[in-house]
Amino acid sequence: MSEHKEVKVGGEKNGQTRLVPTKKAPRFYPAEDVRQPKKTRKIAKPTALRPKITPGTILILLAGRFRGKRVVFLKQLESGLLLVTGPYKVNGVPLRRVNQAYAIATSTKVDISGIQISEKLTDAYFSKAKGTKSLSAEEEFFSEGKPKAREAYPEEKVIEQKELDTALLAEVRKTAHLEKYLKASWGLQKGQYAHEMVF
Repeated sequence: MSEHKEVKVGGEKNGQTRLVPTKKAPRFYPAEDVRQPKKTRKIAKPTALRPKITPGTILILLAGRFRGKRVVFLKQLESGLLLVTGPYKVNGVPLRRVNQAYAIATSTKVDISGIQISEKLTDAYFSKAKGTKSLSAEEEFFSEGKPKAREAYPEEKVIEQKELDTALLAEVRKTAHLEKYLKASWGLQKGQYAHEMVF
């Protein structure tokens, strides 16, 4: 469709044609120029895994609810996050995703080559169901003191965790004191510096 159209102008002195825009210009304009997003040709590359982190490596978590805990690395997910577990029976860390920036890789390893990791364990496995949201502070105040009923943890996930823990514990117990090592929390004391340590 053309931007202008030809219109015949009547009248004694006119009697000619005139080009008129097909779209009427807006009456109001923004006070400032609207910024257009910059076009980029960059393609997101998959997150590169640190060479020290291999399946079975014991990691120390540095952030989050389980900071200071030692966990076993299982595999890298599509999002680039690391799939780790305590095992839950040993130190209470369940199957969860961790950013490798917040984990220290140690030289201690567990042989998990014989353990079958379920194909269900993907990023979608950890996503929350739609429609589930926590109450805001205001909503909680006006809820007449009635706490929101907690949803039961899915039975499938409980079974998945138990099966993995059983297989993983069998491998952990093959090495002396490794179970105690996983149970113990890690932390720095006065005069200790992480960059000077060898893990």
